[in-house]
Amino acid sequence: MWLWLFALVGFYFLFRRYRYRQILQNLTDKYVFITGCDSGFGNLLARQLDGRGLRVLAACLTQRGAEQLKEATSQRLQTIILDVTDSESVAAAANWVKQQVGDRGLWGLVNNAGISVPSAPNEWLTKDDFMKILNVNLVGLIDVTLGLIPLIRKAKGRIVNVSSVFGRISFIGGGYCISKYGVEAFSDSLRRELRSFGVKVCIIEPGFFKTFVTDPKYIGKNLEQIWNRLPAETKEAYKQDFFDKSVMKIRNLEKVNSKLSLVTDCMEHALTAVHPHTRYSAGWDAKLIYLPLSYLPTALVDFLMALT
Repeated sequence: MWLWLFALVGFYFLFRRYRYRQILQNLTDKYVFITGCDSGFGNLLARQLDGRGLRVLAACLTQRGAEQLKEATSQRLQTIILDVTDSESVAAAANWVKQQVGDRGLWGLVNNAGISVPSAPNEWLTKDDFMKILNVNLVGLIDVTLGLIPLIRKAKGRIVNVSSVFGRISFIGGGYCISKYGVEAFSDSLRRELRSFGVKVCIIEPGFFKTFVTDPKYIGKNLEQIWNRLPAETKEAYKQDFFDKSVMKIRNLEKVNSKLSLVTDCMEHALTAVHPHTRYSAGWDAKLIYLPLSYLPTALVDFLMALT
């Protein structure tokens, strides 16, 4: 009996491996629109897909970012300046994409653009601090997606939304975790709604990687600015020691994973595999720490987090 059980389990994993290794044909005919291509995951993915022969439409926030990406890629890759928080900019980008893809539709949308600050204990922040992140990471993502759904539906394509391990566990205050939880919820509802049209929606949940979003100087400077503007009463309640320990934790981000391809390979698989995963956990910390942690009882998670 045990032998049969082991054989059945082995067959399942072999079949699963075979199923997920199947790659689509005619990739060179497919258009993919990526947001946040100035640096980090978006920039690497744009270059990676361009190297595979796909027709990449890369959205950058700055002209400099667009020019540098064009210099590093083939003539197939096209760029556009996009501010996901500006609905007029989003609408213009959607019209531009429609002109590029024509009647074939848009095969892939990768919502990668995101920011991580202002982040701090919730009491230290204002409503505007929360909205600054939410407008980019969640509302902007939704706006871009809604503008491009008709083109994706026409191609029976893919939507790839970049969430985070912070979309499973709330480690910090501010809008970042809230935005990533929102990305998870929006993606789940979108996947169920568009399934009958042949559209697949995938979620990327990276752990900690070395990008501008996790730059300790960038985050540390922001935290210091927030601390300095706090009322004396709030500072007295939290104490200088609390702030100093927070700064020390931020400095540990210098040791995070620099192999960004672990994330972009997940994105590429979501776009090019015949049978993509619904969720991708990228990085050993995501797989071995944060994902298992998200399944533990809340009281236990609270206790473990209090030890950090």
